[in-house]
Amino acid sequence: MERSPHSFLILNGKGAGNPQLREAVHTLREEGYTLHIRVTWEKGDAERYIDEALNLSVDTVVAGGGDGTINEIATCLAKLSAGSRPALGILPLGTANDFATSVGIPEDFEKALRLALFGKAANIDLVQVNDEAFFINMATGGFGTRITTETPEKLKAALGGVSYFIHGLMRMDMLKPDRCDIRGEGFSWQGDALVIGIGNGCQAGGGQQLCPEALINDGLLDLRIFTGEDLLPALLTTLTRPDENPNIIEGKSAWFEISAPHDITFNLDGEPLSGRHFRIEVHPNALACRLPPNCPLLG
Repeated sequence: MERSPHSFLILNGKGAGNPQLREAVHTLREEGYTLHIRVTWEKGDAERYIDEALNLSVDTVVAGGGDGTINEIATCLAKLSAGSRPALGILPLGTANDFATSVGIPEDFEKALRLALFGKAANIDLVQVNDEAFFINMATGGFGTRITTETPEKLKAALGGVSYFIHGLMRMDMLKPDRCDIRGEGFSWQGDALVIGIGNGCQAGGGQQLCPEALINDGLLDLRIFTGEDLLPALLTTLTRPDENPNIIEGKSAWFEISAPHDITFNLDGEPLSGRHFRIEVHPNALACRLPPNCPLLG
């Protein structure tokens, strides 16, 4: 006998063959739950699958993948009218899984899948960048972005999130600041930034706590800028002790505008976006997301 709710799983092709994931899906189907499974191959697949999910009137769309997959599916869901929008579930299948880790999604596939399907949905924010892009977790710029976008896939597959740190140590020749001007509500700064983190969530780059006080439902963005020449010591202390580092600038605002005299690149949950001007703005309560009851990023 089939049970409700019906759910739709969109899995990144890189992780779809995981045997533990297959076992978790089989277990829930044996219990009578209906799970529709689709696997992405290229950009645009998720949007097409979500149209299919709407036609099936599912309660939940589960994003199975890393931060980029969650970003893509969350963005598609946020564009739907609130009355027809399924809740978002999260199944971590990526390299770093920064968003899933920071909100407390279990590593065990069956536990994560049960949470994604049946957990209580909380309203969370989504962030728009200019006219064409969004992020659910974090936008990072500077040295950290160059590292995460250039870390080899084989290294990520072998070492997971720590691969970003190791690759960063190997590429200290790339350590150079970006001149920029950043404004927000009651915030203005101009100077040379080694790393810029603008967080809806709190961590990026394989576990680095760039914005440790960020919340995903407060309608605000947390900003942290690393200046000067102290990036390596900051990385080694996981970037979590701003009181001990005079080269850290912090701010909080519902929006930030960033301008630079040359092209700079921001990594939006794994997707690079380059330009000289960025308008970054929160969309409050844009999504309902199934999260643990003790989620540390809910205010």
